[in-house]
Amino acid sequence: MYNKPYLQPYKNMNTRHQCPSCGAKNSFTLYLDGNTNLPINSKVGRCERESKCGYHYTPKQFFLDNPSENSDQKEWKSHLSKSIDPPTPIGFLPFEFVEDSVSFKSNFISFLCEFLTNQQVSRIIENYAIGATKSKEVIFWQIDFMGKVRTGKIMQYNPITGKRIKHESGAIDWVHNKLKKTGKLDSEFNLKQCFFGEHLLNLYPNPTVAIVESEKSALIASIVMPDFIWLAAGNLNGLGVEKCKVLNGRKVVFYPDLGAFDKWQLKAIEIEKLCNCTIAVSMLLEDKATDLDRDNGLDIADYIIDQLQNNSTFEIQKRYSPELQYMLYQNAALAILIEKLELEELIRSN
Repeated sequence: MYNKPYLQPYKNMNTRHQCPSCGAKNSFTLYLDGNTNLPINSKVGRCERESKCGYHYTPKQFFLDNPSENSDQKEWKSHLSKSIDPPTPIGFLPFEFVEDSVSFKSNFISFLCEFLTNQQVSRIIENYAIGATKSKEVIFWQIDFMGKVRTGKIMQYNPITGKRIKHESGAIDWVHNKLKKTGKLDSEFNLKQCFFGEHLLNLYPNPTVAIVESEKSALIASIVMPDFIWLAAGNLNGLGVEKCKVLNGRKVVFYPDLGAFDKWQLKAIEIEKLCNCTIAVSMLLEDKATDLDRDNGLDIADYIIDQLQNNSTFEIQKRYSPELQYMLYQNAALAILIEKLELEELIRSN
């Protein structure tokens, strides 16, 4: 009987190893053979330093690269070439969970209210169905292209700094996990993640799609550049081909965090070929970043927040006509776009 390889579960620091790519100690998780429970190879695994390293060498790729390395490779190839059992159906959650959770009462939304207007915050909550828990955690619901609920990512934020609060569990929980623990969801629930904001693709079939890593960035950027449909991949490695099939026929722009440009550029080439879409990878952050910014792995939201919190947009407004200044007064976030893209106002004479 064939058992799939799996990532070595964490028990203690002895189960985390030195990364063969970046050399960081206690950051590398090995893949174990599903039948022998032994490491497949010292280089087959994933580095936990996603932003700093991002190394991920899968068993599938290893056996394809080294066909004579393992005596079980024939069984492995046989497993890859045919499906032993029919695929498990994707699990969905009742939409009532989303409706019951939608709320302003999370620490994340409290942070947004410090530099966005009530109207802008309301637009974010309405478009993305942002929820909240009784502990003021935010719920980022994953609603797919067909409007079906896959799960919700639960995170806690500091309401003053807007930074994610980390604790032993990594500050991330999932709605489907909580429902399993309380017996409200079958333990065999088959989660298949989708883009955060994916439901907007069906509602707005024509605009260009912009994809960032974090849900926070997607929400804040959607206020500054509302002509785009903003989605979040969820993490550095969240641009799988299967997930990206919903981008079929769309024009897409990737906005990678600092340190992720090369990786996302390679993913763009792969996804373009397999998903029938046109992808550009933005150099916006790469062109503007300082060395310190790169060390901190900043994203587009960090720049926008800094501009809004320091009121630097009002200095920008003085360079423009009274008509444009009035528009910027109504929506100060628009100035971020003008500054970052170095746009100039064209004055027409009557």
